[in-house]
Amino acid sequence: MAFREDGVTELRCVLPFDAVPSEFRLLRRAVRSALGSWGVMNAADEAELVVTELATNVMKHVGEGAPATLVLEPRGSRLRVELHDKSTVEPKVEGKAGCDEECGRGLHLLASMSVDWGTLLTGTGKAVWCELSLVADAVCARAQRAQTAIGRYRELLGVRLPGQVVGSRIDQESAVTLIADVLVWFALRGSDPDEAILRAQQLYEAREAA
Repeated sequence: MAFREDGVTELRCVLPFDAVPSEFRLLRRAVRSALGSWGVMNAADEAELVVTELATNVMKHVGEGAPATLVLEPRGSRLRVELHDKSTVEPKVEGKAGCDEECGRGLHLLASMSVDWGTLLTGTGKAVWCELSLVADAVCARAQRAQTAIGRYRELLGVRLPGQVVGSRIDQESAVTLIADVLVWFALRGSDPDEAILRAQQLYEAREAA
């Protein structure tokens, strides 16, 4: 198994391996090393478990010793995990979460741990991918509160967002407008907008440090 960072994308790890049990330990070690170098060790345990399940599925359903490639890439608040193999047979989740390993235990686990997941046919086979959250639950809750407030404010502005895409350019512009209006609110009440910005920044930094 080899380790390299893709030269096109700065934070991208490509790990070719053979689907045999002896490689899985090395694969997990490489995953933890990559996440450590990127400063996102909080996702290491989940990433190791997901990668092990995906690699095991390749061994079971494509064949022991089958060549495969793991790709890791942090994308904002998520970690993208892709497992490429040379089979064009797409996996399916069957039965219930409590079923045995032969009816898709790995995929049930993948679905329960991921923010999103799916399969993609490639020129040489397929890729099973998933995205793991890189932020803690408390941070997610704060971001969700902000998203709700921004969405309601956007409605007040009469701006429509097709598909309600979180993190879109429209939402970002709405957030900036909301911040500007809040500063006007402070000024009209005799408070210093600059002081409000400073307090907000201090609160943000304190929570980030925690």
